[in-house]
Formats: sequence, structure tokens, C-alpha cells
Amino acid sequence: MAAEQTTAVVLRTIEFSETSLIVTLLTRDFGQVAALAKGARRPKSSFEGSLDLLAVCRVVLIRKSSDALDLLTEAKLQRRFRGAEKSLERVYAGYYIAEMLRLLTDNHDPHPGLYDLTLETLGQVDGSGHPALAVLGFDTAALRLLGHAPATRGCVDCGRPIDNTPRIAFAPIAGGVVCHQCRSRQQSLLTIGRDSLEHLERLLAPHTRLPITVPATVYRELRGLINRYIQAILGSTPRMQPFLPARMEPVE
Repeated sequence: MAAEQTTAVVLRTIEFSETSLIVTLLTRDFGQVAALAKGARRPKSSFEGSLDLLAVCRVVLIRKSSDALDLLTEAKLQRRFRGAEKSLERVYAGYYIAEMLRLLTDNHDPHPGLYDLTLETLGQVDGSGHPALAVLGFDTAALRLLGHAPATRGCVDCGRPIDNTPRIAFAPIAGGVVCHQCRSRQQSLLTIGRDSLEHLERLLAPHTRLPITVPATVYRELRGLINRYIQAILGSTPRMQPFLPARMEPVE
């Protein structure tokens, strides 16, 4: 099969043999890809330094038509993730992003907008941006781009407008806000302040770009709500989610 080129972010590497790696990539043109990098573990491999976690590379792939692994034949480093040089919070933020991309995307299902969002977020996380806000902005934008945005205006159960109350019921499993009449039918409920809900709507809007800004009190409420919502979508808790800051501290 012919070789194809694209740009990619390294999401995970697994030792395959004494000399090779299985690499999970988020590519701009082909979506998530699992590929075999032969000889990548050799001391003087041509892949040296380019397959570190969250590295951005220009890659050459020989794609397989079956369920077999694609073959990674070349990877030229474009940018290395340097969050570890600044703070542990930035490292955790990067690891979380890599995990979420693996869990929320499917093999060979391209989302160029999500790929571009990932590069923007990594630039915030290992640059001078606020890592907690960058991750919150990534989560909300990724949910929208992947078709998982929660309902924020009409009741997700009956469709009626939400009452103008200070706090609104939110059902993670149902997929958004619920009215007073439908609350009793939900398996689990949170409540969200109206100000926080308005900020959530803004973050979910297609025109919103990083960096984002929200008040510290809104961040705390939205971070807890998005965590629960993602758990409901995945059916489990992402391993790195507990390492995200519950409060928004000053940026280092």
C-alpha cells in the first residue's frame, strides 16, 4: 500500500518487542491511529525523540485496510511537550488531554477541528497559559466538536424551557438540564448556578477560542459538572481526572 503523510500528536506508546513500539497517534487527516514503529527502541533509532508523549510530528504511515496495525515508517519532530519543565499541574493537564483523546475518539475517524484544538490547548498548557482553564476550554470544545455537548436551554427530557431560578437541575446521564417537572425521573442530578450555566453556554459556542476566562467560583462549579458529565458519557472515571485542580489557582 502507498505511504501517506500527515501531522500527528503522540497519545501513547507501548513496548511491542525488544526493538519496536506500538504508537497511538491523533492525526489530523486520519483520526486516531494505532501503528507499529519498527526499531523505535533501538539506541540510534531514526525515531529517537520524536515519539515522546504529546510530541507533535510529521509522520509517514502505511495504512492497512484490515484490523492490523498501520506501519509508522517516519516521524519528524515538530514540537516537544515541555510541561514537565514548568509544573506538575501542567504535566497532569497534558496527560489528561492525551487520555481524553484516546477515550473520546475512534480509530480512522478524522476530526480536523479537534486536532487543531489539541494543538492550541497544548500550546497553552506548556506555554504561559493557565493550565486549568486550558483544560476546561478543551473539554467543552471537544464535547461540542464530537457531538456530546450537553443541553443548556431546554429540558433534555421534555423540551420545555427551563424555569428562571437561581439554580438549575442538570442530569449527566440524560445529557443536560432538566425542568422541575422532570427532575423526579432522573437517576442522578446535580445543580448549577445560572451564572455558571451562562458561562457554560459561552464555552460551548462554536466561536469560543482559547484562552478562556471564567471567575474562580464558576471554574470550580463547571469543573465538577464537566467531570461528572464525562464520566456519564464514558461509563467510567478517566484515570487522570482526579488530578485536575478542583479550584483555580494563580498561574505559575
